[in-house]
Amino acid sequence: MDLTTLLGLVVAWGAVLVSVMIEGGNLSSLWNLPAFLIVVGGTIGATIVGLPLGRAREVPNILIQAFIGRRVDSSGVMAVLLDFIRRARRDGILALEGEIETLDNEFLRSSLQLVIDGTSQELLQESLATELRAMRARHSVGQSVFDTLGGFAPTLGIIGTVMGLIHMLGKLDRPEEMGHSIAAAFVATLYGVSIANLIFLPIANKLRCNSEDELAAYRLAVEGILALQAGESPHLAGARMRAFLAPRAKQDMDGKGA
Repeated sequence: MDLTTLLGLVVAWGAVLVSVMIEGGNLSSLWNLPAFLIVVGGTIGATIVGLPLGRAREVPNILIQAFIGRRVDSSGVMAVLLDFIRRARRDGILALEGEIETLDNEFLRSSLQLVIDGTSQELLQESLATELRAMRARHSVGQSVFDTLGGFAPTLGIIGTVMGLIHMLGKLDRPEEMGHSIAAAFVATLYGVSIANLIFLPIANKLRCNSEDELAAYRLAVEGILALQAGESPHLAGARMRAFLAPRAKQDMDGKGA
């Protein structure tokens, strides 16, 4: 589970709620069911309108990825490929065929199988590049969904506020109720802005960061796979793959004597 997502949400919402209590506010005054229904229901509904049915069904899975999605370890990918390169130089590429089936990573398994099948370098490069482009396109779907949710939420909040103000204007003959009605009307705007900036947009950014990290790991893998096919030395292949590692990952590998 990616604890940073949960931790960030707790810190963000905790800061907002604690600040309300420090100022002497009452948290119960922030609850308004009609405003909540307008903002949350309206935002989800408006987003679904712009999505094909199949893509709308994937939204729960996309949300799960932000919290418990497995991240690809670039250092681990590099270690696996370096081991394969060493063994291929010693025993030949065909000796790896039995080991490939044990890999959990589908990208590595299918790419290495292409090498063993004798795919030409040009076709292999084209296939790997196509796979990375398709992967980026798949990832962008989830990001765009939550970007869209984050865009609609503040607007629905304003709609809720306008509706509340219209309701308030119907009470001009009862001025003692106007203050409460105005406060309740602006709760919708608070919901829209808060949900957008403390839930939807952060999740979209998290998915974007996870996508970039995964693509970086697979670009590293592409270098290793091409090096394996070309029969390069482990030292040269390791140097090429190392260029894709983050500085902290390089330090960790140096510390382990890798």
